[in-house]
Amino acid sequence: MADTTDLLDGPLTEQNRELGATFAAFGGWNMPVSYSGTVAEHNAVRNAVGIFDVSHLGKALVAGPGAAQFCNATLSNDLGKIAPGKAQYTMCCSETGGVVDDLIAYLVSDDEVFLVPNAANTATVVAALQAVAPAGIEITDQHRDYGVLAVQGPRSAEVLAALNLPTDMEYMAYADAELVVDRESYPVRVCRTGYTGEHGYEVLPRWADTPAVFAALLAEVTARDGLPAGLGARDTLRTEMGYALHGHELSTEITPNQARTGWAVGWDKPAFFGRDALVAEKADGPVRRLYGLRATGRGIPREGCAVLGSEGGEQIGVCTSGTFSPTAQVGIALALLDTASGVTKGDTVVVDVRGRALPCEVVLPPFVESHV
Repeated sequence: MADTTDLLDGPLTEQNRELGATFAAFGGWNMPVSYSGTVAEHNAVRNAVGIFDVSHLGKALVAGPGAAQFCNATLSNDLGKIAPGKAQYTMCCSETGGVVDDLIAYLVSDDEVFLVPNAANTATVVAALQAVAPAGIEITDQHRDYGVLAVQGPRSAEVLAALNLPTDMEYMAYADAELVVDRESYPVRVCRTGYTGEHGYEVLPRWADTPAVFAALLAEVTARDGLPAGLGARDTLRTEMGYALHGHELSTEITPNQARTGWAVGWDKPAFFGRDALVAEKADGPVRRLYGLRATGRGIPREGCAVLGSEGGEQIGVCTSGTFSPTAQVGIALALLDTASGVTKGDTVVVDVRGRALPCEVVLPPFVESHV
């Protein structure tokens, strides 16, 4: 087992150990990678249901008069397009247009927005917002105030319904509820979100309540042919969907225009972090764009592999993520390709996998059907 002595533990470390999880470092946290095997966990999510402990994700509260307006003037997406009770995928960008982090914003009211950034970037996002917050707006890091449990898969609604939790909200909507277990009541926030491409929910209990809430959900998951799932399955599932992961498809060096996440930018807004740089880049056209690669030969493209033209030779891009798709039964990757190369959807490229040429078809994700 890897040395995890300097990593942060979530609220379920002991429970995860009891379930036989293997652990690894992720975003500064000691995280469960797998319990019964990544492929089995992946298939459980696609065919039945899985539960993920993603309590390492950040949490921050923006509160005060005009909090929503403040978030709208700083984060990329347009909060004005949703109503209280809805959540929105958005980004915190740098002034040069790179992505400091991508996150989910829960619109509670005009005066309250709850943010869920990535674990490693929470403090950076909080600091960036605090640096420009006007008097009366407070940004509070609540990283260890709440856990996050993702229940994902075609039977996920059955799991929540069995515990009398809400399930009928629209995609990206949320509801606050009470989970009652053995006459104990636990407040939770339930959102119709996820990172797998399946119908699913994310349940946010208080940090100290997370073990009890997890145990109740896990019992209903396993009763429906489901499994606890780790970061390994989370990565194969999100890669099949072409979902960006910060540090791979998004970074301070990779802009929304390049990563094809421009749909989460409120282009008509007068202000947000990085607006001028992003508008200029959009007008000129980005120098590289994100594509999917589907292997047509035997092999698995991996992160960092060079992408060459159809005849090999000059490098035209790089794989940002790569794996074997348990659903499609083929090697897949996400890759940033130079626009000057002229390569586009339907073309063939070559991925250099440890010195071996792997032919791949250029596609636009997802690699499998979405069921969100």
